[in-house]
Amino acid sequence: MNEITRIRGLYKSVCVGPAWHGPSLAENLKGVTAQQAAAHPIAGSHSIWEIVNHISAWEYHVVAALAGAGCPTLQGDDDWPPVTDPSEAAWAAAVAKLDAGNKALGAAMRSFPEEKLGETVPGRDFRWYVL
Repeated sequence: MNEITRIRGLYKSVCVGPAWHGPSLAENLKGVTAQQAAAHPIAGSHSIWEIVNHISAWEYHVVAALAGAGCPTLQGDDDWPPVTDPSEAAWAAAVAKLDAGNKALGAAMRSFPEEKLGETVPGRDFRWYVL
């Protein structure tokens, strides 16, 4: 098994299972309502929904970076997209976008050349392996 295949497998297990650490992201989100996802039970913390949007934003950002679009740091609403519609339909769409992002990132990783893993990401101070 090459390293790209191993990384893809680990990422998939974290996203949809079975994960070594317990329930996967998808398993943890199953049955969560829009109201629960939008809640801020701890002052100053991000909601479940905000975290889902953040993960999605970075998945799509990394997909673009792997395709050669560069990888600047996301800022503000690009990094933490706000929840603008707290409806069940919008929550379902956010979860679907997360799932699509998981799959898009897996596909992008599949075509990324393994020999580039040790190279520095352009404009960043870390290697592709870390990203």
